[in-house]
Amino acid sequence: MGKRLTAIGVQKVRPGPERREISDGGSGLYLVVQPLPTGSKSWALRYRLKGVPAKLTLGAFPAMSLAAARKLAAEAQHELAQGNNPKQAREDAKLKAAAAKADTVTAVCEEYLVREARELRTFDQRVSILRRHVYPQIGDRPIESLKRSDIVRILDKIEDNAGQRMADVTLSVLRRILNWHALRSDSFIPPIVPGMRRQNVKEHRRSRVLDDSELRAVWLAAIAEGGLFGALIRFLLLTGARRGEAANLRWDEVDASGVWVLPAAKSKTKADVVRPLSGAALAILGDLPHLGDCPFVFTTNGRTPVNSFYEPKQKLDAASGVSGWVVHDLRRTARTLLSRCGVSADVSERCLGHVMPVIRATYDKHRFVDEMRAAFEALAAQVQTIVNPPPPNVVRLRHV
Repeated sequence: MGKRLTAIGVQKVRPGPERREISDGGSGLYLVVQPLPTGSKSWALRYRLKGVPAKLTLGAFPAMSLAAARKLAAEAQHELAQGNNPKQAREDAKLKAAAAKADTVTAVCEEYLVREARELRTFDQRVSILRRHVYPQIGDRPIESLKRSDIVRILDKIEDNAGQRMADVTLSVLRRILNWHALRSDSFIPPIVPGMRRQNVKEHRRSRVLDDSELRAVWLAAIAEGGLFGALIRFLLLTGARRGEAANLRWDEVDASGVWVLPAAKSKTKADVVRPLSGAALAILGDLPHLGDCPFVFTTNGRTPVNSFYEPKQKLDAASGVSGWVVHDLRRTARTLLSRCGVSADVSERCLGHVMPVIRATYDKHRFVDEMRAAFEALAAQVQTIVNPPPPNVVRLRHV
């Protein structure tokens, strides 16, 4: 255990040419000293959450003293001991304080989330949208003072920074909340009117699938380029999984029999998604290294899952000569190939993790694991045939 810091010692620390982190006796609390010319000092807590290293910035020195930093670090470590994320707990505390003013946009949105949205499968998405795009701009505004121009400015900023689609998703979330509040208020009139969308849904609905020549080029380029992104692209095509599902895959989610169970907490449908992986998909995972004790399969740093896709996708496009497609198009391509293999729509939809119609889901409790395993093997065989087509004088015989 290292030496604990003292108030005088912290004051005397002088910045140098490089950034430094000085431990407070191995407690997890660090004094962060930035290099010259700024030479600023701040406090940070380093910890591990579910095996993954994490950092929580506590505040700047001297505005925050050593004693105050230790107090905040102890509170954060208490949250960690309770199984909570200290960073999330701190953010939640700030939001609760902001929501204390009952007529603010933040307060109304938080009340809506508690009363109406908790059971929605899109709950986490709505929370993220509000915290990233709405609260920072109008969160402290009295909701009764909201004007149409306020909504327009929010949408303008989102469109500029995150695109038209995200602007429209945010508009949809806001419309639902403001209409809900209007039903509970004596005087509030929602400032959102028809025609505020930024995107024509019919014009932007994607239908792109990779044809055989494009699939072959992308697949072979993914192998030739090597690396993690190439493996991820091939795995996505063989599983029909969403990009985020595969990119955040953990080693412990695939059991000894080769079945990948995506937990409900990580699923868009808020239900476990079971995928019996084909031999080809398992071979891709088998070729990937285990980086230390990192739980993630697709990782470049041994700490976090891969989260950079733009540059690797650009390189793959250049290497394959195929452009005009996005990663999500692989999911649509996989679904199309399943139909081409003769897999029933029922099984194909389960392979993609889609929710079955209510009546069928209520009465049909068969898990379809064997059927999905056969479907994924058929998909892998179809991909292999496309990538390595047989000579024109060879006729494939149908199994009897």
